[in-house]
Amino acid sequence: MRKNSFDEKTIHKLKAYVYALFDPLEDRPFYIGKGRGNRVFQHVEGALTEDKESNKYEKIREIRARAQNNRVKHTVIRHGMSDEVAFEVESALIDLANRTGANLTNEVTGHNSIENGMMSTDDIVRKYNAQPLNELIHSVVIININKKYKLVRDEALQVNTKYSGKDLIYESVKQAWVIGKRRDTVEYVLAEYKGIIVEVYEVIEHSINGQPEKWYPVSGFKNRWGFHGKLATNNVRDIYLNKSIAHHKKRGAANPLRYSL
Repeated sequence: MRKNSFDEKTIHKLKAYVYALFDPLEDRPFYIGKGRGNRVFQHVEGALTEDKESNKYEKIREIRARAQNNRVKHTVIRHGMSDEVAFEVESALIDLANRTGANLTNEVTGHNSIENGMMSTDDIVRKYNAQPLNELIHSVVIININKKYKLVRDEALQVNTKYSGKDLIYESVKQAWVIGKRRDTVEYVLAEYKGIIVEVYEVIEHSINGQPEKWYPVSGFKNRWGFHGKLATNNVRDIYLNKSIAHHKKRGAANPLRYSL
């Protein structure tokens, strides 16, 4: 007989744990979470008793509606942890599941996933061994994407859009910025995240209704512009990529755009 709760002895031994909810017809999780006590069972209870709408609840209700006694599979992946360790395990599993197409119904990314989540080896170099950038030898605009990157990444995960790391950066930097006529002189856009140049794009002409343009007004915004770009050639990227401008930044500076160091 299936149980929908743990007894007190089991709860004491479990401590903090990470769990997954599975569709019984599939061998992939649709939700990954962290909890204590009977948290793992509360999602099904909520889907059956609450009026709330969410992708997770809709999935649970779909499973329950298929046939009588059709049940969500509850799996504890790791247990006996502190809350801090459980948060990290949860985050790692969410990152990996989303990268490999599990199509999770989690509404947010894992705990601290922007700072310590899944990274390429280039990301690791950027974070821990970035060399200072002390000279700009092209006409560039440096655009800070701290806020925009997180918004784009979270939105992509929620709608299961599979961007690569470079695509995420481009989606974050390409629009929509308050930028004046000086934009017409810009050859390259440097995407900056937390003081590090994470990608370099050449601004290119794109034909719209027979008219070539490099920058375009963004619909729905007043006086905000986007650019058409492609990855810069390697000889240009090598000058700027993975370099740090943190030593040039003034504390409290609000403008995300800069043209000089």
